[in-house]
Amino acid sequence: MGSRLLEGEPDASPPIPPYVAVWRSVRSGGDTKTRKSRRTLALPARCVEVLWQHWEDQGWDRLAAGDDWEEHGLVFPSAVGKELDSTNIRRAFRAAIDKAEGANAKEWTPRELRHSFVSLLSDSGVPLEEISRLVGHSGTAVTEEVYRKQIRPVIQTGAVAMDGIFKADPNR
Repeated sequence: MGSRLLEGEPDASPPIPPYVAVWRSVRSGGDTKTRKSRRTLALPARCVEVLWQHWEDQGWDRLAAGDDWEEHGLVFPSAVGKELDSTNIRRAFRAAIDKAEGANAKEWTPRELRHSFVSLLSDSGVPLEEISRLVGHSGTAVTEEVYRKQIRPVIQTGAVAMDGIFKADPNR
């Protein structure tokens, strides 16, 4: 991901926000992306902010690597700019989780972030069809059955609707 993606294309008509292209996902069995699951997603402002900081910090890595640096436009490269392997990614992920208050690195994998993304969007009222589209699923079944976890243990929809119907006084 180069700085162009973090800037987006504000002068385009219509303007294109900062984005990430989700076009490949390589595992031991090969690329897991189908033509239909490839997508380009706008990035939340907080992500853009953090990624800009990361991009700037990489300048130090480039300097330290000197002539050994290979520019591949990667967001998270090795110390010399090359692709990281899955072992290094998991190790770095665990180190980052260890720094997070209240999180146990042994309970988290990078894949858990996908489940969290789906669950947080669902809890925020984003329709399941839209969430499925965002994560590249062809339908809602896998999104709902595998990825979406209930965040709130008490389902409030019925009570809220009935309070609205009967105009309950919430101050009682």
